[in-house]
Amino acid sequence: MTQKTDETIGRYFREMVKRHGDNPFLAVPRDPERAYHSGGYEVTYTQAGRHVEAYVTGLRMAGYGHGHRVAVLLENRPEMLLLKLALNTLGISWVPINPDYRASETAYLLQDSNADLIVTAPELAGQIKEAITESGREIEISLLGQGFTKAPRPAPYESEPHPQTEASLIYTSGTTGRPKGCIMGHEYELMMGHEYANCGGRIAFEPGTERVYCPLPLFHVNAAILLFFAVMSTGSCQIIPERFRRTAWWREITKMHATVAHYLGIIIPVLMNEPEGEWDKTHSVKWAVGAGVEPTLHGAFEDRFGFPLIEVWGMTEMCRILANCHEPRQIDTRAIGRPRPGLDVKVVDSNDAEVPRGQPGEMVLRHSKETPRRGAFSGYLNHPDATEDAWRGGWFHTGDTVTQDESGMVYFVDRQKNIIRRSGENIAAAEVEACLQDHANVAQVAVIAVEDDLRDEEVMACIVLNDRDKSEKQARHIFDYAFERLTYYKSPGWIVFVDELPVTGTQKIQKHKIFGDGQDPTKFETAFDFRTLKKRG
Repeated sequence: MTQKTDETIGRYFREMVKRHGDNPFLAVPRDPERAYHSGGYEVTYTQAGRHVEAYVTGLRMAGYGHGHRVAVLLENRPEMLLLKLALNTLGISWVPINPDYRASETAYLLQDSNADLIVTAPELAGQIKEAITESGREIEISLLGQGFTKAPRPAPYESEPHPQTEASLIYTSGTTGRPKGCIMGHEYELMMGHEYANCGGRIAFEPGTERVYCPLPLFHVNAAILLFFAVMSTGSCQIIPERFRRTAWWREITKMHATVAHYLGIIIPVLMNEPEGEWDKTHSVKWAVGAGVEPTLHGAFEDRFGFPLIEVWGMTEMCRILANCHEPRQIDTRAIGRPRPGLDVKVVDSNDAEVPRGQPGEMVLRHSKETPRRGAFSGYLNHPDATEDAWRGGWFHTGDTVTQDESGMVYFVDRQKNIIRRSGENIAAAEVEACLQDHANVAQVAVIAVEDDLRDEEVMACIVLNDRDKSEKQARHIFDYAFERLTYYKSPGWIVFVDELPVTGTQKIQKHKIFGDGQDPTKFETAFDFRTLKKRG
C-alpha cells in the first residue's frame, strides 16, 4: 500500500477505522495486580474511533487546537495512544512523560516544552503536582475520564494541521546532559509505520490478522509510533502489557494469541536463563523484531523457541528502520540491514570523509541527495545549533559506529560513546559484553571505560552474577574466560560485581548511573584488578 504524501494522522486514522472496522486494534492482558484494566481490555478500530472522537470533542470544547502541546503521563495505558490520536487530529502535539522521571526531570520537560495542559491518571496526580511546583509554571491538570480543564492560553491556529505539523515531542534519554525534545511531524510518523510494515522478507504483516505483543513503554518511539502506525496500516492489533516481566512473557503471549513480538537485547538472555516451562512451546509467534541480541544467543534462542529474531536499527530522530530481515540473515554477526531507496547510508571518519568498506566509522543517513531530511525528525526543540550540527554536510549523524561490507550490509559496532580508547586501541564495549554474556555465570554485564594513568582508559566489566559468589576466584575465572576468547587488550582489566544494573523504561542499561557521582568504581570491595595479566601471548 502506497502512503499518501499529503496525509495527516487524524485523516489517516479515520480512513483506517472505515477500512478495518471490527478488527481488534488495542488489547491489554489481564493482570489483577495492575491499577488499570486489571481484567484485561480490547477495542476494535470502530470502538477506538468513538473514543477518539469523544476526546476530540472534549478538547475542542475546552479550547485546545492546532499549535498547542499537551503533556501526557498515563504509563502504558492504551489511552496514551487513543489520546495521541485525538490530539493529532486537532493539530495538537503529544508530549509523553516517562513515568520513571523524578520531579526535577518532569519539571524540566514542562519548562522546555511549554506544554499547555497535562493529562494524567488520578493516582499519578501527586507526582505531577510536585513536578509543576518545581517547574515554577502555572499549568492545568486534567484527570483521565474527568474531562479537559479550560485555562487561559494562546488561541489555537486557525489553519488545519498538515503533514509537517508537529505530532509529537519526544525527549531523548540525555546520557551526557539534559534531554532534547525531538520534534516529530505527521508525515514522519506515518512514514515510520508504513516502511516498517513493508520491509518484506521475514517481516511479514498479514493484513487484518497479526497481534503484536510489545512490552516496551508508550513514551518511546518504538511502541507508540513505529509499531503503532505499522499495526494501524495493516489492520492489526497491538497488545500492550504494563512492562516486560520474565514470568509473564510466554503466558501473556500465549493467552493473548500473539503472532509477533517486540524485544530488546536485554530481554533475550533473561528468557534464555529461564528453565523450560509450560508456555514455551504453546505460543503462536511467527517472528519478532528488536535490537541488541548478542550473536552468541541469537541462533540458540531461535532453535529453542522456534521463530526468528529480526534485528533492526532505528533512533528517535531517524526511525525509518534498517532491518536484517531478508534471508540469508547473518545471525552470528551484528548485521542490521542494507540501505534502500529513500534511506541512504554512508560510513565516515571524524572528518566526515567516507571510509573504505570494512573499516569502522560513524553511520550517517539521509533520505536522498535531493531531499535529505525527508522522513526524519523536524529538529531539536530550542536547539537549532544542535539540529544543524547533527545534519552537517547534508547527512544525519547517528553517533553509532558501524562497518559496511561490499554488499552494502551494515554491521553495528557500538555507540561512539561506548568506544574505549586503551593505549591507542579502540575497543567496542559491545564486543566485550557479547563475550562475557556467553559465560554461564553471567546474568547481565555492562562494559565501561575507567581512567588509567598508563593507558588513558582501561576496560571495566560490571557484572551481575547468576549466583552470589563475588569472590576474587570467581572474577579470575571470568577474566580467564574472556582472555582466552578476546585479543589481550580487549579483556577486562577490571571486573566488578554489582547487585543490579540500572535501566531505562525501555530496558536499556544506563551505564552512567551504575556508579554515583564522584564514586571511583575501582575502589569497590567487589572490584578486582587484572591489568597486569593483560599481556601479549
